[in-house]
Amino acid sequence: MSEELQVRCPQTDEEWQQYYHLRWSVLRQPWGEPEGSERDEQDGETEHCAVVADGRVIGVGRLQMNSHEEAQIRYMAVAPDCHGRGLGRRVVEFLEEKARELGAARLVLDARQNAVGFYLILGYNVTADSYLLFGKIQHYRMQKDLY
Repeated sequence: MSEELQVRCPQTDEEWQQYYHLRWSVLRQPWGEPEGSERDEQDGETEHCAVVADGRVIGVGRLQMNSHEEAQIRYMAVAPDCHGRGLGRRVVEFLEEKARELGAARLVLDARQNAVGFYLILGYNVTADSYLLFGKIQHYRMQKDLY
């Protein structure tokens, strides 16, 4: 049985609940952060991407505009049981296309140390050390020119 993958903005209340729950369970729960900590004040003014397979949200990411020329990818997560299937690449490609549609010339992101190699393969370059999340997780600022 092959599943049908859709890469798009969440559409139903159930998809939005799954979207935020996946963000929390991958990006916050392992460090003891409460559910709700995966959201921020910019969620309502940003572009969201969900990979949906047979009614289940298995990949997520968000795009925010930092300026007219610069967009930023945030909150990238793939369900742990779905790693290695190219879902992260699909989310990044979707968000890159959205950034182009919005007129951004470059994309930036803050990658966790274990994700730097993934973004390097997709054409991003490390530009600086970024921040230390929860006092434990080193992030690196990465950038890709879109044109």
